[in-house]
Amino acid sequence: MLYIRLSFRNTLKTLVWGGVFFLFFLNSPGSVNAAPYKNYFPLFPSIKANVAFWEKVYSTYSANTTVLHDRKNLSIIYEVVPLLDSVLPGAHRLNRIYIKGVKKKYSTILDKLATGALPENAEERRVLAMFPSPRDNKALRRAADNIRTQTGLKERFMDGVIRSGIYMPEIKKILTSYDLPEDLAYLPHVESSFNLQAHSKSGAAGIWQFTRSTGEYYLKIDHIIDERRDPLAATHAAAQYLKHGFTKLGSWPLAITGYNYGHAGMLRALKIHRNYEEIFSHYNQGHFKFASRNFYAEFLAARNVAKALENKPSITKYTPGSITTLQLPGFAAAQDISTHFRLSKHELRLLNPALRQSVWDGEKYIPKGYKLRLPGTGEISALAKTLPQASLKSHQKRSFYYIVKHGDTAGEIARRFDISLKHLSRTNNLSDNALVYVGQTLRIPFMPPTETNSPIISEDIAPSVNFEGGIPILQGNKKSTAG
Repeated sequence: MLYIRLSFRNTLKTLVWGGVFFLFFLNSPGSVNAAPYKNYFPLFPSIKANVAFWEKVYSTYSANTTVLHDRKNLSIIYEVVPLLDSVLPGAHRLNRIYIKGVKKKYSTILDKLATGALPENAEERRVLAMFPSPRDNKALRRAADNIRTQTGLKERFMDGVIRSGIYMPEIKKILTSYDLPEDLAYLPHVESSFNLQAHSKSGAAGIWQFTRSTGEYYLKIDHIIDERRDPLAATHAAAQYLKHGFTKLGSWPLAITGYNYGHAGMLRALKIHRNYEEIFSHYNQGHFKFASRNFYAEFLAARNVAKALENKPSITKYTPGSITTLQLPGFAAAQDISTHFRLSKHELRLLNPALRQSVWDGEKYIPKGYKLRLPGTGEISALAKTLPQASLKSHQKRSFYYIVKHGDTAGEIARRFDISLKHLSRTNNLSDNALVYVGQTLRIPFMPPTETNSPIISEDIAPSVNFEGGIPILQGNKKSTAG
């Protein structure tokens, strides 16, 4: 009897502690099954003010207003400033000067109050009342340096909701196929407002705003195809990236923040702070600044505002049209495809956003095997069966490269090869001032004249070419920086 009683007690203890360890493992960051893939996006008390702020930015404040607020405490809004319409001549400069003056007014008030001075007018009393009692002069001094401006996004957000109707049903299906919460489909509202041509200063592109370095893990990106700009291909990539982030970080607030800040950065933050709320409130290392700290709150706000707009009878979203695909049996010029299917290049481009400018300019063919999207009509289906063999090519057009020499400028190189500076800059992603440097490899958009004496090489010829990093370049001519 004693043995049975002890065995039962040990068994019970084993079950209890086993359950504790199982639950700990289940909810620990880095575990493969950190939590079920359920639609769980908690609204923490610490971010309520931030979510409310971004809801107003997306639904209340227009593009012709800017909000002056505290960078850390988004419940502190000093003023909503009306702006001149951006279409007016000189509006941008005048708005900038005006905003600078308003910021100076509030920083002066806060600096004065930070000295312990009593407020002398209604404006100073209003500003002081925004801060908790008892009075904290150090907090007031910090606030004087923490004034930030945010332009309203009401119109842009509305346009994004209307555009999203084309892609949202399929995006939700893709996310569900990866066992992810379908509400993640609202994340592009934060990233791009569902603008297929969205492109950031850091080089991020498409509705999911993948940088090239991250996108190349999941997508095809070269000077002919950039799948970051294909909303459906990019959604598959985003689903994989988000699922990976959730697996490593263990919660959706962390995984969504990691989508902006990076998984490695969030893991570093977790080593210092135990959870999302502590990271939000206290983490300030590296590049974890305003954008990353607010990213999850922006997502919650965007989801709330978008769903409210979707349910308004007055909002008519775009709807997906009938689409058919044609896998090209050979290389084809965009113009030939346009002519055969009686579609404008603009129509083809809207359906095939992954094809880059080089294809539409005629510099490159649409690649063999590419799944070309076309309107799903009977006429298009019939024309697809009669695609002329003469319009199909056996090889891609060659790319030509030029190595920048001492004394070269982008303008001179463009004139030498009879192309516009704008085209050369766009092809090579040059900066706004089109600076080039000695030894730089520039891709020449079109085949150069045969009579040119300029050093030019092709990617599929030239026995004297030295291949570095997979790019054929001429040897030598690497001197001091070009002008």
